Order: sequence, then structure tokens, then C-alpha cells
Amino acid sequence: MQMPLENTRHRGTMRVIHIIKVTRISGAERHLLLLLSGLIQRGVDARLVVLVEPDKLMDDMLAEAREHDIQITRLVIRRDYDLALLWKLRALLREQKPDLVHTHLVHADLFGFVAAKTAGVGRVISSRHNDDQFRYRPRWRKMHRRLWRWADGGIAISDSIKRFAVEVEGAPAEKITVVHYGIDFAWLSDDDISAARRQLRADLGLAPDALLLGMVCRLVEQKGIPYALEAMRRTRAGYPDAHLLIAGDGEKADELRRLASALGIADRVHWLGWRSDAADLMAAFDLLLAPSLWEGFGLVLLEAMARRVPVIASRVGAIPEVIVHGETGLLIEPRDVDSLAQAMARLLEDRPLRKYMGLLGAARLEERFSIERMVEATMAVYRRVLG
Repeated sequence: MQMPLENTRHRGTMRVIHIIKVTRISGAERHLLLLLSGLIQRGVDARLVVLVEPDKLMDDMLAEAREHDIQITRLVIRRDYDLALLWKLRALLREQKPDLVHTHLVHADLFGFVAAKTAGVGRVISSRHNDDQFRYRPRWRKMHRRLWRWADGGIAISDSIKRFAVEVEGAPAEKITVVHYGIDFAWLSDDDISAARRQLRADLGLAPDALLLGMVCRLVEQKGIPYALEAMRRTRAGYPDAHLLIAGDGEKADELRRLASALGIADRVHWLGWRSDAADLMAAFDLLLAPSLWEGFGLVLLEAMARRVPVIASRVGAIPEVIVHGETGLLIEPRDVDSLAQAMARLLEDRPLRKYMGLLGAARLEERFSIERMVEATMAVYRRVLG
């Protein structure tokens, strides 16, 4: 399935085609929509190609792209090594004649690099969004070394991801520039936050002063949800008005529900499923929990900071680059339930400290993680690669 793009551009306009495989809209996908929108606003002819599975055509991704005025092509990928897709992608690039192809995530790297090089595209760069465990396997390390030799440049979303690309994938350090994620930021009024808090508690049938700890994530091993459930069990008695909200879906959903029941906290855990308004829900949280086992960046951290919500998170990956321990939240070691429970108790007990950390988080977001900084840094990489 292919939706054609118009092949027109103004003289002198930089044309960049981004490629990504999409099975859900999560951190990398939301980042990409914001990035392309910002590039377009600055005069770049930025376009998007999404690789989709036959049973996951991602109509919602197409709709969001159109809302951002992003021109988008959808191509079906039927297997990890799909020659038909490669020919279609190469033909599209020959037709569109981009100055630069920018790939995201492993399938886009594999198909995008080969298609771009055989289509005669002058420059190709790749963004690294995560440090997935499969990338340690010998065959993937070998493939990535080859791709990095072809690459004209790269972007890592954090210092930790750059180190991973260099140490595990064999990427030349001089090819990679760190460009942190950025998000839309607008200060919410106290009235807006109060209204969000009242509404969510009413929707859940909870008391207006109930304490809400929230998680917004995929229900997968990476996110460390069992450790949050165990920490919730340990703090249950001391904080009878505290409830844990989990917004998201994933392969571990049924297993995690059974675990909550086995721990005797089923009445204190609320499973919200996937929510398109998950970011807005966070305005009603007292705390955001992110006890991840590994994390490329964690866009959800920025979304919490934008809503003045303090964060308790694992000291892994890029999280220490985002959350300042003792200032915008608390950092604990992954899988350390004792420290997680203690951090939860400390912030549940101290409302002024929660408010103070939330304010510092919003200020740090405005200073360090704006869309403007992200877009300008990305354009600087493009200019350098294009010479």
C-alpha cells in the first residue's frame, strides 16, 4: 500500500526523507512527528515514509502526520528481509530525489541505507533512539558496523546512546552528534492542574485528595513494572489513600494483572489501557514512576516535567541526563525495590517537596529540552553532512 507524495520543491529547498518502521505510536514516533513539523516550519521539505505491517497499517500515525502537515508515504513490510519493499523504497527515492535520507530504528536503517545508496541519494544519516538488547548479538553488531561505514552522519538522542553506538555497534564517534528530544511546552495554570486532578479522581471513583502515582509506558519487561507493584505493596499500609495508575498496553498485561492480585494490591492498581490522552493525564499525577531496566531516553519524563510532576526513575541509560537527582526527582538503581519504596514514601509524605521538584523540572525542561533546540541542532547536522 503506497500513498504517493507530490514531487515538487522550491529552488534551493533542502529535501529530507525520514524512514521509520511503526507498529505503535510511542516515544520515537512522537519525537519524529514533532521534529518533522519543526523542520517544515523552518523551510525544510521534510517528508516521512512509514514501514507498516500488513495487520498494523497505522492509520492513526497517518492521521497525526496530516495534522502536522507532514507529507507521508506508507509502505507495507512483510518480513525482516523483504526484497519487494526494498525495490519500492528505492523507486520512491529515485522519484523524490531527496538531498538526504534520515533513518530511524533498525528496519529503516537496513532498508533505508540500501535503498538510498542504490538509488543514488547523496547522503544518509541514522538516528539512534535506544539501546535494545538484541543489538548486542553478533550478527546485529556486524550489520551495524557495516551500516556505520556507509553512514554520512548520525544522531544519538542522549550521551548514553552515543556511547552504546560507539562501544557496541562500532560507530565512529566523530560521526555521531547528540541531540536530545524536545517537546511542546506551555505552562499549565494552577487551575488547569486542579481541574485535571479532580476529573481523573472522579473518573476513577476516588476521593478528591487521593494520592496518585502514575506510570505511562508499554507493558513490557523493559519498564520494570513488577518492581513498582512490589514497592506499592510495601507502601500500601502507610499510605491508604495512595493508588497506582498504569496507562499503556503490551505483551505483559495479563501477567502483570495477575501479579497485582497475587500481591494483594488489585484494589490499589488501576489499569487504564492505551490512552491517546496519556500525556494530559499526567497533570493529575502526584508522582511519575519510571523504574526502567534500560532506557534510550524516556520521552514520558519530559511530558511529566511539562506538567510539573516530580519523577522517581531508575538510574539507567539517558535518565540521569534528564532527571537531576534530588532536584527534579529521585533516582534509584534498577530492580532495587527497597530504594524505590523508600523514594515513593519520601515524596508521598512531603507535598511541598513534590511541588518544588515539579517546578524545577518544568524550568529544566524549558531550558534544556525545547523543540526549538532539538530542531536547530538537527538542522546543524544536516548542514554539516551536506557540506
